[in-house]
Amino acid sequence: MTQTILHELIVGTASVCGLMLILWLIHLPLRNAAIVDAGWAGGLALLGVIYGATAGGYPLRALLVAAMAALWGVRLAVFLLSTRVIGHPEEGRYVQLRREWGGNLTLKFLLFFQFQALLCVLLSTPFLLSALNPQPQLSFFEYAGTALWLAAWIGEFVADSQLQSFKSNVANRGTTCRVGLWRYSRHPNYFFEWLIWVAFSVFAMGSPYGYVAVFAPLLMLFFLFRVTGIPATEAQALRSKGEDYRRYQQATSAFVPWFPRS
Repeated sequence: MTQTILHELIVGTASVCGLMLILWLIHLPLRNAAIVDAGWAGGLALLGVIYGATAGGYPLRALLVAAMAALWGVRLAVFLLSTRVIGHPEEGRYVQLRREWGGNLTLKFLLFFQFQALLCVLLSTPFLLSALNPQPQLSFFEYAGTALWLAAWIGEFVADSQLQSFKSNVANRGTTCRVGLWRYSRHPNYFFEWLIWVAFSVFAMGSPYGYVAVFAPLLMLFFLFRVTGIPATEAQALRSKGEDYRRYQQATSAFVPWFPRS
């Protein structure tokens, strides 16, 4: 078992680091580092498929976890490419990073891309634990995780679609989206993204040592609230929308959807 885990980790790490290296090379002429976001989602999808195909666990369980990882990751990667990279200038968060990082940007962004690759390997632990499990039947945890994943996937898709539809209307330029789910949360996409990781963790609970996977949604919550999620997104929104976004902050829940305050 230890040898299998080590082999899967080596193959998975090499694959996603290679993917991020290619994307880093592509970003140089594009001068758009937002491609790393699509690479993060795509890298996790790639890891889910690799583990599901090669880890040697119960085929139905391996197929389920690979399908959930791929459907989530590929949809998000395509969405991010189409809304932040292809035909778009570099997102304000990365423009700000360039200002703050100063010199040696080429090397710093290479390290940043590779850090995202290693983060993918860490977060893919629920995929690996599930794909290794040889038990020839699904447990309650796997049924519950699949159901929660489906609900969260639909929620994230709806939130992304509503925001993109709002942004595509030129009359809304410079204003804050308060449509649909965005009336009840400033970041419904992040909320449902986090629920997807809760679902992956619940799914992994049906496998040996599955309790280890609980760190994945906790780590995701930390990144969303303290690192690259809500703080950076809101700082950029305040720079671009000013007082309109401050009023939105005062009235609307930051994360969990809830009724707006008067």
